[in-house]
Amino acid sequence: MSLIEHREGIEAGRLDMFVDGAFAFTLTLLAIGGETVPNTAAKLLHILAGVPAAAICFAQIAWMWHGHVRWRHLCTRTSRTGLLMSLTLVFFALIFVYPLHMVYGAALSGLSGGVLASDIVLQTPADARIMFACYGLAFTCMAGSLVLLYRHAARLADAGAEMRRQAGIQALVWSVPAMVGLLSALTALLVPVGLLSLAGFEYLLLGLIGPAIAWYKRRHPVA
Repeated sequence: MSLIEHREGIEAGRLDMFVDGAFAFTLTLLAIGGETVPNTAAKLLHILAGVPAAAICFAQIAWMWHGHVRWRHLCTRTSRTGLLMSLTLVFFALIFVYPLHMVYGAALSGLSGGVLASDIVLQTPADARIMFACYGLAFTCMAGSLVLLYRHAARLADAGAEMRRQAGIQALVWSVPAMVGLLSALTALLVPVGLLSLAGFEYLLLGLIGPAIAWYKRRHPVA
């Protein structure tokens, strides 16, 4: 291993540790109960009612983090572009965690008739509009950062044909949530109040990821 490769490996490792630590910190912001320590059974039950929303939030943040992990497997070299895009992903993750918690806390509380209680209070329809718009934009920015990372991996001069194919697949995979998030944000901003729920149901379009992968593999078969 040359001195340059050794140095790049160290820099890549330090970047990955920073990204992993930032995502771990983001997950701590989802801790149920926050700084509140329950001192009665009623308070304990109220906090535990937030577990389902916290679990969904945890899974979504972990999904985004794993996207960066898979990118590193395809892009072992360090570069300024990879560094900037990784830091951008972390920046958006720290923003994403707040609307993420609001959306799922409010949604599960409403769908359960208040059984899965939430501390999130939406006082007016405008609050729901702002919540969905912020969530959609943050979702788009995070997924878009991963799209750029994978496209960068595909453009590397020393990337083999199979590596470029895998990077292309992942870039397409993350393009779907980026577009869905943008569509949801625009819907939240533009539709009448009575149709605001569409902004949430549009995330069902994430099911298009599977067909998109199948289409890409047909277009780019294994050599």
